[in-house]
Amino acid sequence: MVILKESMAIEEEVLYLTELLRVKVYDLKGRDIGTLRDAALVPLIDPVRLDRYLVGAGPGWLSIRYDQIESIGPDGIRLKDERLTPYHSDEYMLRMVRDLLDQQIIDAQGRKVVRVNDVTFLKQRENGHDVLHILEVDIGLRSMMRRVLRGIVPPATVRTLQTHIHPHSIRWEFCNILEADPQRRVRLNISNKLLEDMHPADLADIVENLGHEDRQAIFNTMDSETAAELLSEVEPGIQTRILESLKAEKAADILEEMEPSEAADLLNELEHERSEQILDEMQPEEKEEVEELREFREDTAGGLMDSGFLALPEDATVAQAMDELKRDEEILEDLHSIFLVDSDNKLRAIVPLAKLIFAAGDTPLKNLASDSLVFVQADENQGRVAEMFDKYNLLSLPVVDAQQRLMGVITVDDVVALLRQG
Repeated sequence: MVILKESMAIEEEVLYLTELLRVKVYDLKGRDIGTLRDAALVPLIDPVRLDRYLVGAGPGWLSIRYDQIESIGPDGIRLKDERLTPYHSDEYMLRMVRDLLDQQIIDAQGRKVVRVNDVTFLKQRENGHDVLHILEVDIGLRSMMRRVLRGIVPPATVRTLQTHIHPHSIRWEFCNILEADPQRRVRLNISNKLLEDMHPADLADIVENLGHEDRQAIFNTMDSETAAELLSEVEPGIQTRILESLKAEKAADILEEMEPSEAADLLNELEHERSEQILDEMQPEEKEEVEELREFREDTAGGLMDSGFLALPEDATVAQAMDELKRDEEILEDLHSIFLVDSDNKLRAIVPLAKLIFAAGDTPLKNLASDSLVFVQADENQGRVAEMFDKYNLLSLPVVDAQQRLMGVITVDDVVALLRQG
């Protein structure tokens, strides 16, 4: 599988894989020794140069190095060195026919899953012999026509016919291969950088159209933070299938990077045995947060809330608040307000974060508090929570227990996600 971005095709000094397959290979005396069946990169040696040509000769295949070839073209491949060796499967090779042709790819620019129809090579003359460098993968109508007409119409005629069709090709440097086997990924020097640079929402649209093994491969090879962002964007039914397919340790790493409420909801969707396996792999602090949230029904305020809030004593100052924020800068990403509590952790005031910017350090936070104290109890239903966000134009809403002790916070992002699911 390949992840790619579209480019303009190059029309000069190029050869196509479909032109080369089944062409005859000749030795130094011009004798036919077989036909080309496949060609391969060895990415650890060179990421773009074809390194091996695999020739069908009798019952077996021969492996020919790139520097043993004199010339390459649709009329045949001619050798300059006859010291040939039998082909043996090599996991360091990325084969054009086996690993690329007809394989699904992800078009990162078009945000869709397509299929490779052909591969374009740039032919160059180096040290007195022809060398092929992979230039693009082809996914459009042109490449389909080359496939259909191969062996029926001469290559030169096919090239003339294809000039009337707009090219649809993707440059090789913008391609990324998805490989489920972690060991083979290392051998092929495969990176997921193109995937990780995409917006999670765009990547989620793609992931939802992939098969089970390809989804699993993406999540297994991404860093946990990126995988958590992606999992948050995927449809709920697919979320659970992904978590069920991953090793418990990997699933735990991903859930630790998610909002605790979201992690709790996902675990509640899994079979009890599977959710316990994942919980056992989580760090104690994150595990405790998630387990506490699992006690609340998903359709309540308690099921929506997270523990990522900042609560300070009701006599705290702006300077003290700034010190707390500096100690935990990550909390700033979703922080809209600071909550003031008394010695029993009862909610007393809400201070909008924006008011701290121009306030003097010795200013008591309670002097900056909002006039109204809006909160919700943990057992309130989600419909009422959404109404409160709309009615009071809220960015965040504290959640309290029956004694008005602060338990968590619901953010506007949580409500947007809730409405999107509905």
